[in-house]
Amino acid sequence: MHSSEIRRRSVLHGRMALVAAAILFSFAARAQDLGVIGPVYPIAEPSLLEVILSKLREADKTGVLARLQRETQGKVKRGIEQPAPIARITKTTKVRSFYYDPSIVVPYAIADADGKVIVAPETKVNPLDTVSLSKALLFIDARDAAQVGRARGILDERGGKVKVILTGGSYLELMRRWKRPVFFDQQGTLTDKLGIRHVPALVSQEGKRLRIDEIL
Repeated sequence: MHSSEIRRRSVLHGRMALVAAAILFSFAARAQDLGVIGPVYPIAEPSLLEVILSKLREADKTGVLARLQRETQGKVKRGIEQPAPIARITKTTKVRSFYYDPSIVVPYAIADADGKVIVAPETKVNPLDTVSLSKALLFIDARDAAQVGRARGILDERGGKVKVILTGGSYLELMRRWKRPVFFDQQGTLTDKLGIRHVPALVSQEGKRLRIDEIL
């Protein structure tokens, strides 16, 4: 077969492929005009909300919902009365004292109500310049009876001028026993900021710094 004949057939095949593609696209473009073939049925799909409500009604009938409510209430109550202890805080085995400087550098200007700048950017500010620590902070783990007894002794020595903060145990139970406010270091925010790793730990103001004593 001559090369010219091969080229002619190749061109012919290419044209046929283009025509076939054009016909297919034409059918696709007019697919909506082909009419209905056979019976049409609606799509029966239940509402997601109705499914949820149905399951809730069933759970209510069988008592499962009431049981789940009781369990949830119990968990919430236990979480309030005895929050999860701070895992990284351990009992003091060796006396240690260190300091914490609460100073911060203000990254932007602070203005008063009239727009007058009262603190310029990059100014170092120490909260203890204007506000003093009125009460010492005593961190303890109330699950340890020895630490609770130590805290009671420090409270008596200082005439009650100590704010007790727990890292473990029930602060509500201790409040009922002592008839005075007791706090909990939620998620270890304060101990982490102050660098406390062991309790009991007593925090007091010394000049423009806070002194932390991890005591036995």
